[in-house]
Amino acid sequence: MIRKREHLLLALVMAGGMVLCWLAHREKTSVSLNEGPSENYEGLTWRQVNHQVVLNNRLQGKQAKLMEPVRTDVLTVTPWLAPIVWEGTFDPLVIDEAFRSHNLTIATTVFAVGKYTRFLRDFLESAEKHFMVGLDVHYYVFTDLPGDVPSNVTLGVGRLLSIVRVPKFDRWQEISLRRMELIQTAIEDHIHREAHYIFCLDVDMRFHGRVGSEALGRLVAAIHPWFYMYPRSQYPYERRTVSTASVPQDQGDFYYQANIFGGALEDVHRLTKTCREHLEVDKSMGVEAVWQEESHLNWYLVKNKPTKLLSPEYVWDDARGQDTKEIKLVRFSSVIKNKAE
Repeated sequence: MIRKREHLLLALVMAGGMVLCWLAHREKTSVSLNEGPSENYEGLTWRQVNHQVVLNNRLQGKQAKLMEPVRTDVLTVTPWLAPIVWEGTFDPLVIDEAFRSHNLTIATTVFAVGKYTRFLRDFLESAEKHFMVGLDVHYYVFTDLPGDVPSNVTLGVGRLLSIVRVPKFDRWQEISLRRMELIQTAIEDHIHREAHYIFCLDVDMRFHGRVGSEALGRLVAAIHPWFYMYPRSQYPYERRTVSTASVPQDQGDFYYQANIFGGALEDVHRLTKTCREHLEVDKSMGVEAVWQEESHLNWYLVKNKPTKLLSPEYVWDDARGQDTKEIKLVRFSSVIKNKAE
């Protein structure tokens, strides 16, 4: 009887929350892009996104239809009510109407170090076809080989590319360990004056389909394509308590892949700064987390829930193939490569 009462109480609370969300939606006839008040954080002034877009009657009707469930085969909302973006859970016309008229700039960091420069051309060419089309994008290519950055990739209107020189690293793990520090520094030095959002992407990836304004949010993470069907006990979190990335067995919601994460500049700055500090503590103790920066990213997202999750469509692995009924469209994926090389 006690267990039944607990289940009933939980159901009533969830139902009440859904009703409140529905009422709030009914009170608004617009899509809000209010990303928080303007403020300084550690001496930085962030470019704020603080707009409200009134949709025309046709798009308002389409927006209302989106309140109806469109995917019942996958989880589309987290326990903390953050949306999980899958094919069929958003209307491109509605979401683009809300974002494209506000001159947003999306900073995009990508690390092409050593032999990984060979993936850069395909990454950029596919990004120009599918990534944030219609929005201004500023690519920041972090590389130790500036001469290997292709100079003849055609960029669209409002799309820029800057090269950020970094030292040569002896191990790919060292690249992973330093990435958080380098992104944090770049945000502080100049990106905070130039962009509204930032996405941090791996270079050995290729775009196959739309990755657009539906992915924008304050703090965005992508669900790992190899673990989204696994129970939490099988997530490859760092479990050793000696590491600052340690996640206890009874904590964690999803396992996120570090190939793509992003959000508002202030939020990503806070993420990278915290992860860098934790990485430095581990290094001083002679500890390296099991999956380097990805372990620290997951620790951070356990403590600071993302406001939007991208389904595995946005971070697929070509090695998995596409024989999965819940994946209707692969948008961004890791290419198959000789990892030993």
